[in-house]
Amino acid sequence: MDSLISNILTFEFAILVLVIVLLKSSIKFVPQNRAYIIERFGKFNKSIEAGLNFIVPFIDKVAYDRSLKEQAIDVPSQAAITKDNISLTVDGVLYFRVLDPYKASYGVDDYIFAVVQLSQTTMRSEIGKMELDKTFEERDSLNSNIVTAINDASAPWGVQVLRYEIKDIVPPQSVMEAMERQMKAEREKRAKVLESEGDRQAAINVAEGEKQSQVLAAEAEKAEQILRAEGEAKAILQVAEAQAEALEMVGNVAKTEQGQSAIQLDLATKAIGAKEAIAKESSVVLLPDGATEASSMVAQAMTIINTLNKSK
Repeated sequence: MDSLISNILTFEFAILVLVIVLLKSSIKFVPQNRAYIIERFGKFNKSIEAGLNFIVPFIDKVAYDRSLKEQAIDVPSQAAITKDNISLTVDGVLYFRVLDPYKASYGVDDYIFAVVQLSQTTMRSEIGKMELDKTFEERDSLNSNIVTAINDASAPWGVQVLRYEIKDIVPPQSVMEAMERQMKAEREKRAKVLESEGDRQAAINVAEGEKQSQVLAAEAEKAEQILRAEGEAKAILQVAEAQAEALEMVGNVAKTEQGQSAIQLDLATKAIGAKEAIAKESSVVLLPDGATEASSMVAQAMTIINTLNKSK
């Protein structure tokens, strides 16, 4: 009886273990951004993705485990020849991801190796279409062309290349030395051009300054002459007006009896002074006569003045 119970317990335990093993084999937890390829009797059955999935134990099996994340692969350095026959050593980084796990598993034996090899051959081909200077200047265009060419060829593998970045382009030592000499010559040339431009601009500025100073000096001299002429003209006008007013006042006074007496006195005084001056300058002494006496001269002058007044 005890042996029977023991056998039953053993059988139940075996059944329990079998159930646990079957459940463990049939349940598959797929991580995020991964895909499992399930084969049944060695033939593709289905592709399961993230989450809880069930398969048939002992019949189905996980044949491939593919990552759906973006992957970065270092592309080894290699030699490439440019269009102008310059040998370069180029390496880069390839970024890609699996779009179709089925094609990545059955379309190619090793999709990572295939994509790396394809990127190397495509890079050599694209560099062969460009000259040395363009490989440095148009690196973005070169990367874009490589990505386009790889995607066209890798479509049957279920892989999409997102971008390709060239890390280093190393020309031969002789070419690097020639490039350094060229860059040095270009820098010296630009320095001389900038220096000559500076000298030319400085000379232009000096000439413009001298021109402006001469123009300002000429304008100042012109303004000074105009002001001086206007001042002289005003002075002449004022003198003339003063003389005209003086003459007018003298004429008005001369019309009166007091004016006539004053004129006679002034003429007599001037006549006497003139004779005194002649006597001092000459050794000949002139005696007055009736025609040269001061009174006679005054009388003659008054006669002339009266005649003029009557004629007016």
